[in-house]
Amino acid sequence: MLNDRRARIRAEADRLSAYFLAQGALPVEAAVLQPAEILLDLYGEDIRARAYVTHDPVAGEQMMRPDFTVPVVQMHMNEGAEPARYTYNGTVWRKQTPGSHRASEYLQVGFEVFDRSDPAASDAEVFALFSDVLAPLNLRAATGDMGILMAAVGGLDTLASRKAALKRHIWRPRRFRQLLDRFGGTAPVPESRAALLAMLAGTPAPKLMKAAGRAVGLRTQAEIAARLKALQDDAAASPISVAEVQLLEDILNLKDKSTAALAKLRRLQRDLPAIAPALDRMEARLNALSARGIDVDQLDFEGSYGRTALEYYDGFVFGFYAENRPDLPVIASGGRYDALTEVLGRGRSIPAVGGVIRPEFVLAVAGGV
Repeated sequence: MLNDRRARIRAEADRLSAYFLAQGALPVEAAVLQPAEILLDLYGEDIRARAYVTHDPVAGEQMMRPDFTVPVVQMHMNEGAEPARYTYNGTVWRKQTPGSHRASEYLQVGFEVFDRSDPAASDAEVFALFSDVLAPLNLRAATGDMGILMAAVGGLDTLASRKAALKRHIWRPRRFRQLLDRFGGTAPVPESRAALLAMLAGTPAPKLMKAAGRAVGLRTQAEIAARLKALQDDAAASPISVAEVQLLEDILNLKDKSTAALAKLRRLQRDLPAIAPALDRMEARLNALSARGIDVDQLDFEGSYGRTALEYYDGFVFGFYAENRPDLPVIASGGRYDALTEVLGRGRSIPAVGGVIRPEFVLAVAGGV
């Protein structure tokens, strides 16, 4: 029975892969073991809780492939021609929380586009292909745009360090909320920080550091002094205004059909002009989607969508859900990750967008497993 189920899932994965191959994608593979250093640099230590880690005496710390996007981007930036379209079909591994019924090992089928000619058209191409191949399932599509939220944070009238902290935690909604409340003056400074600031108010930082004794850890004296100065600057800075906090909350809480959402965002743009370029990209994408037959007047848009996804998405994001199967997570998802190509390309970059489908979930919705 188990082998029969696996065979059906594999057959469905092969069917989905064949669809993307027919759209002109090149098939690619990626090693099961990926260098942990690269993933840790991209995601921080949080990735350890979600991936299986091993150590090789020659290659060093390795992770069992948690997804395909990072190795595919590495491959393309090292040797890929432009433009390029790739598809892959293989197993990924993710740790699950204790008691979870979710699989820690499962198949992914993906499609990735690297094309600098027209990013809006590439966004529309990927979404439309996913919509087409999943059409028989009557799924609900949700969309968002991480670029709009990032631009909104970047446009705040506050310290660069505060904006950097908010951007760093965009994908951690609870921590983002805590920072926004503190930077907006509605939450108290943590006790430990308040105590340190009180000491700095009465004692110069160099004297305080000397009194603390021998340094422990990897930070230099200069780095510690810079950090203390940043804490003092933050404490002295004015709170983010109530009006700007409200603008961010309006974006985060926005849920509407795409064309109506764009109109609401354009009104917010009057008070937050930094989001204008991101809204221009959203408008171009909606036009490109419409040209591909997508009814954007009925396409859901959520201002917070994508904030619990992998952290490399920095623009358009989407997901497909089975409303009649609330027990299933997202059936397919994807988005734009331009910044990731620059990181892995060592300064070189190319606009890129893609997505993945879980074939066993497709079968579950269709009644096949």
